[in-house]
Amino acid sequence: MANRPAIRQLSDPGALKALGHPLRQRILQHLGMHGPATSTTLSRALGENTGTLSYHLRQLEQNGFIEDIPERSNGRERWWRQISRDLRWPSADELDEESQQLLDEITEFKVEEELELARRFFRDHRRYGEWAKASRGLTHLTREEIDEFFEAYMELLSRFSRAPDNASPGARPVFLRFFTMPASEDPSS
Repeated sequence: MANRPAIRQLSDPGALKALGHPLRQRILQHLGMHGPATSTTLSRALGENTGTLSYHLRQLEQNGFIEDIPERSNGRERWWRQISRDLRWPSADELDEESQQLLDEITEFKVEEELELARRFFRDHRRYGEWAKASRGLTHLTREEIDEFFEAYMELLSRFSRAPDNASPGARPVFLRFFTMPASEDPSS
């Protein structure tokens, strides 16, 4: 059973700025899917020059999203890995105005990515065979029960979370998504 990663509330404007760049999101996704990489291997994979990638890698490192792997690095070539964290968005009332604006910007460009994943699932799910699973549900929960459900989900996600270099033979990167929202706009129903 995997150790549950440390919970990190993303309320720091510096961390939000670090996540607020689309190339940094692509770097994190690549490291999450393929494991450790150098700026050279990332350059080939992402189609960016190594100077640009080095800058963005330093921003991610300074804000605690990735780390250098000293035992793999040699000379000028540094290897990077994603730091396993349970990243949580704070509620709107916990953020100052600047942080809320940064979070809104991140959410705005992530929406298109999420919609494309949903479109891809519905378009290609037959091609993925047993790799494609979906579930939808409706229930009646209190706010406290939603929190309890979310924590149970995060525990389950942690239990099955594997980095590429710790994955079982035959494992593939798999996107997982979860969200809750009221079924109606009327708070009394």
